[in-house]
Amino acid sequence: MKLRRSTLWFVAPALALYALVVLYPSLVGATSAFTDWSGISGERRFVGLDNFERLFSDPAGRAALRNALALTAFVVVIQIPLAFALALGLRAAGGRRRRLRVAFLAPAIVSPIVAAFTWRYLASPAPDEGVNALLGAVGLSALQQDWLGDPSLALWTIGGAVIWQHTGYSVVIFEAGLARIPRELTEAAELDGANRRARLWHVVLPQLRPALTIAIVLTTVGCLKLFDQVFALTGGGPGHATETPSTLIVREAFSFGRFGYSTAIALVLALLVAAVSLLQLRALREWELHP
Repeated sequence: MKLRRSTLWFVAPALALYALVVLYPSLVGATSAFTDWSGISGERRFVGLDNFERLFSDPAGRAALRNALALTAFVVVIQIPLAFALALGLRAAGGRRRRLRVAFLAPAIVSPIVAAFTWRYLASPAPDEGVNALLGAVGLSALQQDWLGDPSLALWTIGGAVIWQHTGYSVVIFEAGLARIPRELTEAAELDGANRRARLWHVVLPQLRPALTIAIVLTTVGCLKLFDQVFALTGGGPGHATETPSTLIVREAFSFGRFGYSTAIALVLALLVAAVSLLQLRALREWELHP
């Protein structure tokens, strides 16, 4: 009991600071979701659940939620297997491992805005710039597109930019997980006659489940609250084709002065991120314990 009390005294200042800086502002801010606050006037009129009803009835709001889920699924499905393959390649790279690791992680160090403007050039609709110029050089001019101006392509182009920039993080996670697998396990499986595919499926992947859980959850949370790349590349357009909850929050708050409505969007986004990540953690943890 004495040890618990002494520990509590050490933790109390940090908890008090956290409550003052994080919890209190969050709770006070959340109350704005039930008002029509403009962000400027001191007047706040209670409107109940009107802001939430508006979000789910507004085409822009529904598009933002739908785009966030679609973009997250797209990035996770491509980035996680790609990062795993690159991590396996690094393990077999020998003396080139350090240089390749730097090359994979370098995009993640670049500012998201800088990376977005780089991709904005690569996705230029001009036939002599970026990806279109490369397609023209290899005789595939028929595949040249307006990558960010076409509503059917813009969201997936943003997804490509996100995958390019953040795959390195997942590679590091998988590489750390692979380093913890005892070499004796794979060597024993090889002596027992297991081929490379069997060793990968029955030895490596079961041992890599914790790393896989971390990589999937972090990628999911990052994509659901994505803002920088979307804002710099398309601003949520064309139309609402690339609108996300984060871009909608900024637009409603700072362009139209509807802080109450934008707070409601932020609250729904926070609940969405929490729900999806908790469901993923529960399912993946269950998979870890009972494969």
